[in-house]
Amino acid sequence: MTGIIVKAISGFYYVSFSDQVYCCKARGSFRNRETSPLVGDRVDFTAIEEDEGVIEAILPRKNALSRPPIANLDKLFIVSSFDHPAPNPYLIDKLSAIAFYHGMQPVIVFNKSDRGDFRAFEEIYSLSGLPTYTVSAKSGEGMQGIREELNNSVSAFTGNSGVGKSSILNALFGDLQLKTGAISEKLGRGRHTTRHTELFRVGENAFVADTPGFSALDAHSRDYEFKTGLIRFFPDLDAFSDGCRFSSCTHVCEKGCAVTQAVKEGRAAESRHTSYCQLLEEMKDVTAWNADKK
Repeated sequence: MTGIIVKAISGFYYVSFSDQVYCCKARGSFRNRETSPLVGDRVDFTAIEEDEGVIEAILPRKNALSRPPIANLDKLFIVSSFDHPAPNPYLIDKLSAIAFYHGMQPVIVFNKSDRGDFRAFEEIYSLSGLPTYTVSAKSGEGMQGIREELNNSVSAFTGNSGVGKSSILNALFGDLQLKTGAISEKLGRGRHTTRHTELFRVGENAFVADTPGFSALDAHSRDYEFKTGLIRFFPDLDAFSDGCRFSSCTHVCEKGCAVTQAVKEGRAAESRHTSYCQLLEEMKDVTAWNADKK
């Protein structure tokens, strides 16, 4: 049978197949190949008891992350809130670029619309072409769009603690009963409440991950391939790069750069270009020799 791993704890892998979850162990051959199953993996397994089984093979992966350990993500929902903490365009842009790098579709979510006006941010991301939603987990505003975006995909939510990631999912799917962390007024952020990665079925072909430590995605900006292809992971800026005078253009401040010209003319968002330049500057010392591996 072929199923999807929805949870992994202490060497046990919980595989969802049809309407049942099997507690499985992996064949020893995986250790010999130095390959470990991950949450999100599609696997072939054999049932040996009513609810137990053995994983025989891991099917080819679309992508795989080590921090957090998860595979085959289709979409990454990047969540910000009106305050505590306020939206950080650089963080949003950095995470969206990393998502593109790993073959995920970034989805921008602004939560707590009941507390303030997000129109300035909506303008930026509507110009960028990224799917963008303004919602309120408290009032229910805009939540249907998120529900539809989750269809037919394996998705994860990321963003600073306290922005309401679990609250959004609980508002959509109350039966998930995800834990929510209290906001620390002193620190202006929340406390992490998730301790292991787990997928929850939210539709016939839809799963959503509740996972700790997605801020570790920052580490992927140390990949050399990410640095050398950075403009591609800002597709709204990359759309203008073919018009640059020189093929070696870094799209920062060179003469004849079509990207900076598009920004000047308002055809590309200035804040997106600022984030691109800042991220490129942060990676200036990353080389093929000292880069982290995916």
